[in-house]
Amino acid sequence: MTGIRYAAVSVRQLAAVVERVAPRDRERWEAREPVPSVGGVLLQVSRQRADQLWMVVGMWDRAVDREEIPDRARRAAPQLFTRPALHAFWALAAAGELRFRPQDVGRPLPVASLRIVRDVLGILAELVVPDRDVLLPVVEQPELKAMVPARDRAALYRGLADMAAAVPADRVGLGMSEAERARVLAMVGIVLDCGARSGELAALRLDDLADGVAAVGVRRRPQRASPSREEEIAALAQVHPSAVRVIRAGRLEQRSEATRQRVLAAMAELEPLPEVEWYALREGTQVAVRQWLAVREQVVEALPLEGGRSALWVTLRASKAGPPGITLRPQGLLMAYTKGVTALNMVMAGRYGWSPLPTRMEQLRRAVEAEPLAL
Repeated sequence: MTGIRYAAVSVRQLAAVVERVAPRDRERWEAREPVPSVGGVLLQVSRQRADQLWMVVGMWDRAVDREEIPDRARRAAPQLFTRPALHAFWALAAAGELRFRPQDVGRPLPVASLRIVRDVLGILAELVVPDRDVLLPVVEQPELKAMVPARDRAALYRGLADMAAAVPADRVGLGMSEAERARVLAMVGIVLDCGARSGELAALRLDDLADGVAAVGVRRRPQRASPSREEEIAALAQVHPSAVRVIRAGRLEQRSEATRQRVLAAMAELEPLPEVEWYALREGTQVAVRQWLAVREQVVEALPLEGGRSALWVTLRASKAGPPGITLRPQGLLMAYTKGVTALNMVMAGRYGWSPLPTRMEQLRRAVEAEPLAL
């Protein structure tokens, strides 16, 4: 069993169910029972999902002694999935009252965590009360932050072009070095011209720039909320996305012949996605990118290391990650972007038609409606 003694009978029964599909004893891991998934497909849970299942068991263990939970929910596992018990559990969980660490209790769960808890409750309900329709809680979709208006984007681009064309003064009076200024102007220009996400921007390499920096090639990485190609294939083939993953990986023996044929037919029906989408860069962006490339070359040439010199964005200061000139990671790119846009807001303050830009790249790039070049 789990090695943990739960006080309530209902939670002990729930733990016994989870033990079958996500055994704590890793020697029994490969023999775990499958669980119903999307479309009724039976799949074995991943180790990550197993941890989440046990997390929710622990949350129920802490919940059943609370006065908000009906007494009968302590007596049998099916009682945990009645409407009053689930409603009370969800309210406590959302408020952070069921956290494991005492110092974290009372800190509300973020939306991503609530989605995980809800998904796990759905799995547990299928296992404990498979013949009952359980009304699961609803996770509200957070409102997206306001996008940057077209007028502000136009003003930003004009300012960017002006700044890129001007000879900067020392530290440009903005708390930025000339090198930092060149880097952020190039970043903002590319985002305005292609709407790249932070991960896509961070992944750019020198060979993603066309001759004369007239265009940039972006490898699109859809957000988790957007349908990926695997999900498109799965929907068309009416199978679980995991079946698509294993078949595309060549592990054909893990799925039935019928499933393989449905997946292969769906793959053949869908138009292939371009490996790279190319976007034209406007003149102001080209100037900014060329200035950054000149700065980058000086920084990278001084790097006392060989290899790893293909990234478009590099660090400008020594850090725990290494000396100046190494690849700028996504988190570092976001920090550099935020610092740079804050400075741009300072220099643009007071200009006609200008409103301060949000310092989150996501709010800027969502407002961009860029069309890739037809190749």
